[in-house]
Amino acid sequence: MTYITGDTHGRFGRIKEFCNEQKTTNEDVMIILGDVGINYYLDKRDDYLREEAAKLPITLFGIHGNHEERPYNIEGYEELEAYGAKVFINPNYPNQIFAKDGEIYKFGEKEVIVIGGAYSVGKFMRIKKHKPWFESEQPDDKIKADVERALDNHNWKVDVVLTHTCPYDYIPRELFLSYVDQSRVDYATEKWLQEIEDRLEYTDWYFGHFHGEYKKDRLRCMNKEIEEFE
Repeated sequence: MTYITGDTHGRFGRIKEFCNEQKTTNEDVMIILGDVGINYYLDKRDDYLREEAAKLPITLFGIHGNHEERPYNIEGYEELEAYGAKVFINPNYPNQIFAKDGEIYKFGEKEVIVIGGAYSVGKFMRIKKHKPWFESEQPDDKIKADVERALDNHNWKVDVVLTHTCPYDYIPRELFLSYVDQSRVDYATEKWLQEIEDRLEYTDWYFGHFHGEYKKDRLRCMNKEIEEFE
């Protein structure tokens, strides 16, 4: 089985409980819609979280969020293949898979494109307090070109889109943090995703990032809930 949930930020309690209830194995997959949390500190604290995640009887499939470094910038990850496309895996932790932006994966009969990344609304606070912030958090021009090239090759048609943030017209403003000055937020990624959404033929679109539940048309923001994906 394949399941899907929102951001975890290194807290896997709900997944552990779910796995125990459903009697999952590593043949099952849990898609996490960004901010998995095990590539955040870039020190031994990440190793501890990887060890904890390795105990979960399920395979994690992570989308790139804004609170984590990209795997190709971290020693130990290798670019391999899984679910019909390229992924990043640290061989020491084979149940922890990270998607590569712009790749189109096959889950059952579904063709699924992944587009990670987002802007951190707490960027300046994190920098000021010397907390991790990653310059690579948003997709750069190369990633955007890779995504659009993949969609060109698929005639701009997929079954499902998995992203961390969402297209601009679907931003769940009711989930905004009251203390954040929205005039300082960079919505470049959301505006680019909107250009994609305007052209793309798809059935479902899932995203995380906003830490709440929200649905509009075919797009859905997921938080702590866990549901079957296919």
